[in-house]
Amino acid sequence: RCLASIYLINLLVADLLLLLALPFKITKDLGVAPWNLMVFHCQASAVTIYISLYASIAFLAFIITDRYLQECHTVRSLRLQEVGFARLLSLVVWLLLLLIMVPNMALPIKQVKEQTYLSCSSLKKDISLHWHTLTVFLCMALFLNASAATLISSTLAVKKLLRSRSDPKLWANARRVAASVAAVALAYVFSFVPYHVVRTPYTLAQTKLITDCETKKRLFLGKESTLLLSVLHLCFDPLIFFYLNAPFRHTIRKLFPCLGNHAIRDAKEEAAEEMMQPATSAQQEAAC
Repeated sequence: RCLASIYLINLLVADLLLLLALPFKITKDLGVAPWNLMVFHCQASAVTIYISLYASIAFLAFIITDRYLQECHTVRSLRLQEVGFARLLSLVVWLLLLLIMVPNMALPIKQVKEQTYLSCSSLKKDISLHWHTLTVFLCMALFLNASAATLISSTLAVKKLLRSRSDPKLWANARRVAASVAAVALAYVFSFVPYHVVRTPYTLAQTKLITDCETKKRLFLGKESTLLLSVLHLCFDPLIFFYLNAPFRHTIRKLFPCLGNHAIRDAKEEAAEEMMQPATSAQQEAAC
């Protein structure tokens, strides 16, 4: 749980970054932004959106993997569940994303005549466009690795569920873990997979490897609509916080007393989970 809290806090930071950057994109897309604000969006807030997006992808994958590892009490899995490892992994994710993304803010741009609509790629010089393309493929690699971790953890959780059918106690615990892993995995797939299916061909259109005008328009519309799905993970994340973070859940129940009927049941489930944790888990929670 301590590790889940670390990943959830980082996921919350990513969501806050997205909330700060979204108004600039919405204003630009509605066509009501002044020219300087459109340029600012292309240089800064658009990059912030993608930093938030890929941070969310990474930390959701960590949450899914950690949720499965809680039930896999091998020496290797316990090492992966150390608090120091989780903090180091979180720091590496942020530093890696900043290293990849920040040059898109800093590299020089062209002077473009003011117009009603601004395509961000039209501002980029050749070196900026090449770095942007590299950024897209590096982020695609991050997404594929996170997706592999999500798929493996989900598959192993389901296999564990099927193997424990003969033991009622193990069945109840495995079913709870499999349900939480599956729920987060479905939110992950719904939010991020469609966008990445469209992202690579759209980038090829930006770099002029795809030149057909009609194809470029369709790819742009596909990219924008699937990006909206990705942004909708903001709606799923509070449900993840509610399910996986006990302090957040208790705060919500204080604000909404009608949810208090489930408090006793959740307390029993949490106590049962704690009893099934190995000694090292208690040490980890103490370290928090």
